[in-house]
Amino acid sequence: MTQATSTADLRYPIGKFEPPASYTPQLRLRCVEEISRAPARLREAVRGLSEARLDTPYRPGGWTVRQLLHHVPDSHLNGYIRLKLALTEDTPTIKTYQENLWAELPDSRIVPVATSLALLDAVHVRWDALWRSLTPEQWSRSFHHPEWGTVTLDFHCALYAWHGRHHVAHITALREREGW
Repeated sequence: MTQATSTADLRYPIGKFEPPASYTPQLRLRCVEEISRAPARLREAVRGLSEARLDTPYRPGGWTVRQLLHHVPDSHLNGYIRLKLALTEDTPTIKTYQENLWAELPDSRIVPVATSLALLDAVHVRWDALWRSLTPEQWSRSFHHPEWGTVTLDFHCALYAWHGRHHVAHITALREREGW
């Protein structure tokens, strides 16, 4: 295996996001269930890690586990707000954010991870309730992403189902490689 392949595998341990070819009520439910399980899976992935291990990069040149744990609620809070915007406005243009720069801010480097795990739990209670309340017509609502163009709620839900699995896999793969 080449170094490039190895780095790509470490960056995308479950592969890059691939949008489904079509969205069915069953797929939507699976995605919502996956999003719902993300906080517990993330909490389990870091159970028992020392402060030193939390400050270990999950891959060479990557974020530390701590930064990753703070990133997930940052991202999911943005995802929750984007869902609310799409449900209350006609194709709103959302604001992007510089996630790599956010990960360098002091709150992502020094705040205990329990704070972000609690934040993730709280936002997911509301996000889950909102996802589960959508009518079939609402799933086709959308927002405009400045870099991606029009994003439907179907796509948005599938992306965040992947996102939680993606970051849990970063941690579990690191633990496996390091024998933790």
